[in-house]
Amino acid sequence: MNKDQLKKLEADLWSAADNLRANSDLKSSEYATPVLGLIFLKFADNNYRRHEKAILAEYQQLQGTRCEKSISEIAIKHCGFYLPDYARYDYLLNLSEEKDIAKALKEAMKVIEEYKPELEGVLPKDEYAALTRTDKTIPQQLLRTFADIPFNTTGDLFGQIYEYFLSEFARSEGQKGGEFFTPRSVVRLMVEIIEPHGGKVFDPACGSGGMFVQSAQFIGAQREKLKGANNDVYVCGQEKTQDTVKLAKMNLAVNCLRGEIKQGNTYYEDPHNSFGAFDYVLANPPFNVDDVSLSCVEKDKRFNTYGIPRNKSKVKKADKDKETVPNGNYLWINLFATSLKPQGRAALVMANSASDARHSEADIRKKLIEQKLIYAMLTLPSNMFYTVSLPATLWFFDKAKSDDRILFIDARNIFTQIDRTHRVFSEEQIQNIAIISHLHKGRREKFVQLVDRYFATVLSS
Repeated sequence: MNKDQLKKLEADLWSAADNLRANSDLKSSEYATPVLGLIFLKFADNNYRRHEKAILAEYQQLQGTRCEKSISEIAIKHCGFYLPDYARYDYLLNLSEEKDIAKALKEAMKVIEEYKPELEGVLPKDEYAALTRTDKTIPQQLLRTFADIPFNTTGDLFGQIYEYFLSEFARSEGQKGGEFFTPRSVVRLMVEIIEPHGGKVFDPACGSGGMFVQSAQFIGAQREKLKGANNDVYVCGQEKTQDTVKLAKMNLAVNCLRGEIKQGNTYYEDPHNSFGAFDYVLANPPFNVDDVSLSCVEKDKRFNTYGIPRNKSKVKKADKDKETVPNGNYLWINLFATSLKPQGRAALVMANSASDARHSEADIRKKLIEQKLIYAMLTLPSNMFYTVSLPATLWFFDKAKSDDRILFIDARNIFTQIDRTHRVFSEEQIQNIAIISHLHKGRREKFVQLVDRYFATVLSS
């Protein structure tokens, strides 16, 4: 999807939100659910269309043989799900106004879940009937709104759309939140430096699942170079909010990713048994959380292996059970470090203040350095995130690192301005920053390949 198409989609999204604001009973926080359901359906249909020829060819080839299979079984093998005719986007889009389109959408969502059990209870169904109380045409209007999403749209655009909704509603309603979603260009940079090459990927604050999609895309792009290696990826995510869990599951489904997303408060719950379990960790946790119970985390090996963050002043004995950690940032840092396998690597977004935090947090940082765990730290420009302007730092861990060196990259002045308040990394900027890491590791051939690629691009243009 090019820049103009994306701008049109954003305008369509906001038009849909205006429609729901004016003509439905939904609160603004509820707009995203039915809209994202239709966008999921459009993406699923696009994906199905890309595989449809191969699905039909295999189905016809096996008919009447001992290896005969149902078309649903073949479809699931090719693209991860099955869409019968009445769940196809064009079928629903072209239903006459006399039909109960809200009911038809519900039936379509139900059958998708039937053939893909991991989506059971995830897709919106009754929400479409709720839209029709004051205007029965709203479901059909929304179907028309997203009918022009380009056929070749792939990747984490689903997460980007959700991010757009969050940012626009936050701006229009003046909301401030402690959580924010990671721009795709920042995730791309994290993935380029961490270089996941298959295995288990963990994000204990996974949001819409964008980290997983970018990891899978990197692995896909490297697949030809990794012949003979294990380049399959299995993702494990965790989110506190059930609505966001549903969104992440939809994102995995439309991108054909294997894995599981579970609901849980990461400070107090560990549904993935994360200690020492993952090849890669990628995450953007909530910053500066200061109300986590100390007594609930201080005996948890996920958080205490490198030391627990504690308040400088002593707490009275009577208030001991009410004591909280001074800041949750180093709980997350501990968690990412302890979730890695012996050869594992991690990339995380962290508040700038964590880089020079003092007292107990400084002790934790010292231990991480002494154990040669921190590979690199990269300072980001400000205004890279949609809902907040605060600057942040990327931390990179490498459990296989054997030397005392730490790579520091100051990228505060490397960005592309996309509007008055927002910045991104261009593809060239991502590659130029990532090559610093390759050179740090002694991979000079990567630098030569990058320069050759730039020359080839210039000569061909």
